[in-house]
Amino acid sequence: MSVPAEAVGQPKKAATAAWIGSALEYYDFFIYGSAAALIFPEIFFDKSDPATATLLSLATFGVAYAARPIGALFLGHFGDKVGRKKIMVFTLILMGLSTFLIGCLPTRDQVGTLAPVLLVLCRVLQGISAAGEQASANSMTLEHAPPNRRGFFTSFTLSGTQGGQLLATLAFIPIAALPEDQLLSWGWRIPFFLSIAVAVVGYVIRRKLEETPAFEQQTASEGVVKMPLAFLARNHWADVLRVVAGALIASVSTIFTVWALAYATSDSVGMSRSSMLWVGALANLVALGAIPVWATLSDRIGRRPVFLIGAAGSAVMMFVYLWAISTGNYPLTLVLGIVTFGVVYSAANGVWPSFYGEMFSTRVRLSGMAIGTQIGFAVAGFAVTFAAQIAGPDGSDWSAVAIFTAALCVPPVIAVLTARETHSIPTEQLGERTPKPAAERETVTA
Repeated sequence: MSVPAEAVGQPKKAATAAWIGSALEYYDFFIYGSAAALIFPEIFFDKSDPATATLLSLATFGVAYAARPIGALFLGHFGDKVGRKKIMVFTLILMGLSTFLIGCLPTRDQVGTLAPVLLVLCRVLQGISAAGEQASANSMTLEHAPPNRRGFFTSFTLSGTQGGQLLATLAFIPIAALPEDQLLSWGWRIPFFLSIAVAVVGYVIRRKLEETPAFEQQTASEGVVKMPLAFLARNHWADVLRVVAGALIASVSTIFTVWALAYATSDSVGMSRSSMLWVGALANLVALGAIPVWATLSDRIGRRPVFLIGAAGSAVMMFVYLWAISTGNYPLTLVLGIVTFGVVYSAANGVWPSFYGEMFSTRVRLSGMAIGTQIGFAVAGFAVTFAAQIAGPDGSDWSAVAIFTAALCVPPVIAVLTARETHSIPTEQLGERTPKPAAERETVTA
């Protein structure tokens, strides 16, 4: 069955909406990471034991990742039943509200142990929101995109994620420069309060989106699957496992943005907060350009080789980057941070939206992507906590963290090597076990 022309229409509008929405959503998500590394150990946990306070603060960062698989089960299910657009709007509102509430929380000095409990609850809501964000946005752009440019257009979701991370970093640079008393009393709250504006802008953009023609055609011709999760488990369990394994590549991002930031600004290294935030900002700025370039390359040579470059290359480059931090040489850290995160990691980061989405049919695409990625991302979220534990009592054993990060890059490599190449398969045949050969496709669609 061929997909009508409108099924791949409006790709620019869908990609732009996905980019802006993801940027706004992940601004909220990533400002928490910066705060967990730089601020929260001081105001939400016992300051008399700085090492434990940092460990607990980084653990709250991982809590959202633990909540994401649960959110994926529900949001993936409803996304394949009611459509991509409604989930995209819901996740944005939930993220904006939960992030704003974090900025309103009392500190440990004000309410004692209730403060970190409330912090964790808000973080769980952030995780549930993020669980449906990327899967719905990726499904939206993939199903609107021209078949020969799915990699390029779908990469806009991840470019938006990097844009959100850049915005979050830039928001914290002037905040981190405040005097210590102002920073810890009221300054840290400002980026969280801004999430209300983020939610309003994102809602205006996303409510004007049209549902994908592929989903509407599926609904009109065959109807939606009554139990998407059961269908997924029966027909796509191997692909879900591949996505879980592939999603572990996100550990590179969490180690880079959270643990490395905490390590570089610790007493053992002594770099300033502002200077290290600029490393992340510039690396994300470069990633904004690198991601669509890698994605375009995957439209020409395939998803597998490009993703493999990113996964294997990140395993190697994290050794080099963390070593540079250990030397205290800021220019070297800056350059290697940009290369590691902005260029090499972007190869895998820019390709996975199309690579994972193309493993599933329209009937369960959102469920498959949401569940697979969020289970893998849950491990990636707690990678920061494990890194803090294996880094030693003073948190300076960077080589152990580098080995740990490299080990987490092995499952993604295996996932790529066992997956089939999908970049040249027509959109309507994605998820089929035995796609028709080119000659037969031409006959059918003529």
